[in-house]
Amino acid sequence: MERENGIVRFPLHFLYFRLKIMNLTIHETARLKAIQKGDIKEFELLFREFYSPLRSFAFSLIKSDAEAEEIVQDIFYMLWKNRSQLAIHTSFSAYLYKAVHNNSLQFLRREKMKLDFQNLQINWNNQDNLNPAEVLQYNELNQKINNAIELLPESCKTIFKLNRFDGLKYSDVAKKLSISIKTVEANMTKALKHLKHTMDEFAAN
Repeated sequence: MERENGIVRFPLHFLYFRLKIMNLTIHETARLKAIQKGDIKEFELLFREFYSPLRSFAFSLIKSDAEAEEIVQDIFYMLWKNRSQLAIHTSFSAYLYKAVHNNSLQFLRREKMKLDFQNLQINWNNQDNLNPAEVLQYNELNQKINNAIELLPESCKTIFKLNRFDGLKYSDVAKKLSISIKTVEANMTKALKHLKHTMDEFAAN
């Protein structure tokens, strides 16, 4: 908690957890019903009201403005896409902040797994600095990683190779395969988790 010009400013995390206890007001219930029926004007009002503070909240968690923007846009996209089945039992604020919080944590977990894999690739590319025993060890791990990649489901393997080996962004992979970015993210998470498990098993032996 900070004080600026006599005004108390609470951290975004504090505001998020305070919002969790709020329920839908009569106005918000009417807004929810309107959006469920496809009222685009009411949805646009919701978007304009929450977009900027949600993006700031996402940025406070992941420290990337571009990714924070993508996370918030994706949440609103999914909200509109699934509007007819939308079920909100708390306030819109609580619902949206929780969604941003969860998606930001998922993003951070994916980034951690990608970093582990990138560090492994760096080690492979610097074998000239390794002694013969280390070269043997990395070659063995390299083989295990390649085998693990080949064991992935076909669609998951294709998505992983397009991203990691061909260097395509998630959006480019989605466009190339005519699938959603969410599908790309889910498969990349599955692939990276599988490879991390392989690396952990190797390190334990």
